[in-house]
Amino acid sequence: MPHVLVPTARWERWVDNFVARHGAARFAVDDGGLRGEAEDGSHFSARLPFATAYDGPAEAAAFASAAMAPGKWGVLLVRKGGFAVARLRGTEMVEHKIGQRHVQGRTKAGGQSQQRFARRRDNQARQAYDAAADHAARILPSSGPLVTGGDHPAVEAVLADPRLSGLTVVGPWHAVPDPRRAVLDAVVGDAQALVVEVINA
Repeated sequence: MPHVLVPTARWERWVDNFVARHGAARFAVDDGGLRGEAEDGSHFSARLPFATAYDGPAEAAAFASAAMAPGKWGVLLVRKGGFAVARLRGTEMVEHKIGQRHVQGRTKAGGQSQQRFARRRDNQARQAYDAAADHAARILPSSGPLVTGGDHPAVEAVLADPRLSGLTVVGPWHAVPDPRRAVLDAVVGDAQALVVEVINA
């Protein structure tokens, strides 16, 4: 189901806009999140970031105030051409590393030359993932929530490193281009937003 990310500072306005479009809403705490159902049958389900369960009042303001960044958490973004790793303390980025690695693109050549090319490309990708894992093991906290994004197989290859086994991957997944500082900063912000699924009647 598609979702939207709503920064906590904008949450009450988002709910006001939902009510303005769909009519008065009833709110309830449901399955660790906040559910709102409007007069026209449209409804939303909102969840706190970092897979945190909510058990407070069924109110928009109280829900937003419960969204807190953990004391220690990390971000890991990996694509074939590069990676970004960050360790955070609350909302503060304590340390980060961004790296680019050259991995050749696909070729249209056939036969043995294509097979050699594919092997070389696989080796380059594996070296890139090994480098990302080394930096991740050095920078990321030893345990706690980990926000991930980029390319699924690339992230899985890095997380296969046993040094990263203490981390807990939390959603949502962030589909990002090759990681640069601006991309990393955007994911750090998005990771702290409320995750909202909306069904319009």
